[in-house]
Amino acid sequence: MYKEILLPIDNSRYSVFGIDIGIELARKFQSHITGNHVYAARLHDNRFKQMESGLPEKYQEEKELQRQRDIHAGLITKGLEIISDSFLDVLEQKCKAANIQCKRRLLEGKNYAKIVEDVKSNPYDLVIMGIQGLGAVNGSMIGSVCERVVRRVKTDILITKNNRLFDKKIIVAVDGSPNSMAAVKSAVAIAKAFGTAVEAVSAFDPNFHYVAFKNIADVLSEEAGKMFRFKEQEQLHEEIIDKGMAKIYQEHLDTAKEIARMDGLDITTKLLSGKPYDEILKYVKDNSPSLLVIGRLGVHSANGLDIGSNTENLLRFAPCNILIVSRDYTPSEEIKKDIKKDSLPWTKDAEARLEIIPAFVRGMAIKAIEGFARDKGAKEITADIMEAAVEKLLPASAREKMGIKKTGNKGQGSEEAAAGFSQRNDTTDEEIKWEEEALKRVENAPEFVRPGIYKLMKKKAKEHGYKVITSKFLSEIRDESMMMVTKRMKKLGFDDLTMMAFDKAKDKTNDPKKKEVIDEIKQFLSERTGKNEEIIKKFEKYFKMPSEKKS
Repeated sequence: MYKEILLPIDNSRYSVFGIDIGIELARKFQSHITGNHVYAARLHDNRFKQMESGLPEKYQEEKELQRQRDIHAGLITKGLEIISDSFLDVLEQKCKAANIQCKRRLLEGKNYAKIVEDVKSNPYDLVIMGIQGLGAVNGSMIGSVCERVVRRVKTDILITKNNRLFDKKIIVAVDGSPNSMAAVKSAVAIAKAFGTAVEAVSAFDPNFHYVAFKNIADVLSEEAGKMFRFKEQEQLHEEIIDKGMAKIYQEHLDTAKEIARMDGLDITTKLLSGKPYDEILKYVKDNSPSLLVIGRLGVHSANGLDIGSNTENLLRFAPCNILIVSRDYTPSEEIKKDIKKDSLPWTKDAEARLEIIPAFVRGMAIKAIEGFARDKGAKEITADIMEAAVEKLLPASAREKMGIKKTGNKGQGSEEAAAGFSQRNDTTDEEIKWEEEALKRVENAPEFVRPGIYKLMKKKAKEHGYKVITSKFLSEIRDESMMMVTKRMKKLGFDDLTMMAFDKAKDKTNDPKKKEVIDEIKQFLSERTGKNEEIIKKFEKYFKMPSEKKS
């Protein structure tokens, strides 16, 4: 598993913990250990120069000053080397007693920078270092050197907070990301070596989509708000999104279990509901594992991040040693097949009806419908099962507002039943059709706004007497909507739209949930630079127009 282990040491208590744990890991995996210590001799040279003006007069001549500088530099450098060597001597002696091959590296310079340079220049596959060093500040949860190294290296890194070996259950956090699946393999390998149990945990936030939806609705126009705010949204959330998300995250756990099984270990799993960081931290505190293993980046992490937010928080507050895994692992097709073997088959009629489910919840709806079918003892998802599931999970008014019309009766044939579900305009007998180009444009919008766009465009088409929604008509309604938004923004005191506008908007609200949504929108745009610039340019056009022309 881990064949080359680096131990940055400084003789702090956490560093000593790391030495003991590193030696035991090396013993189990037949690893080589390299210890390094960084000393900053040049820092003391600068300090001496700062004090030169206070030296007695006889030392003020340049020649004498230089002699004193050389003496000081030699003494400091030699002294620091002796001290540093003594730190490495401790590691070397312990490795020798354990019959572990050990190398030592004495480095001069800025501590974290030299450690990072060492990691990047050598084929280490594991770094072990203490959460805090000799310069620990009272009340601090993590040392500056530790945090800077964690953020800058892409090697697996084990952060020690105590000297416990892997004598008790290991917990591994799973969210479906490649890092988290690699974390499962690391947890299993360590557990097998030490004869320890593993439990995989996964946490999903059942309120995330609902809160996001509600906050988006809060900032929409009155007209758009009426389209989104309906009581049945809560039931949609509870019945479809919650159950669907639970099923998705349970599949992550099932995948972890299968990965472990194929590596020769049976593990237990636990599905948690709530904010991932909060729930995992609480579970760790309640269960006191000897090690928490977690991926560096989660499934929702943006490109370019050095560490995910959940991992960062757990690094600080989890009361146990924590292994952060940076490697990726994608389950094989064999594993995926084994996980999916329990999924129910769908008939063609049932699959066709999935199109009536809004795209942003379709995946979750599939899981909820399959759960409904299992509860009924069904062996496959048919058109009738689909009809019964939708009727059960959504009240009539919600189906109507989503454009789902049920005209067929129970017991009808599949063709009649299929005809009972359609996305037709409420006030006309003829279906509003979409031009292919217009549909493609909507698909380029974020998933969470697509259903609203579909509803708004059908409503506007009816108002204008159009039977077909074209790309041109889509642009007209988009421009109309952008003008309305611009008017609202100008009323709030904005003269233009830049990324700074989001910060101004945050300052204008005291609602922490709205602040969170603003951050999410800002992040969404920042990750799509080209799209961001395009949006900014469009809004700028409307900001420059006189108010009376936009009314």
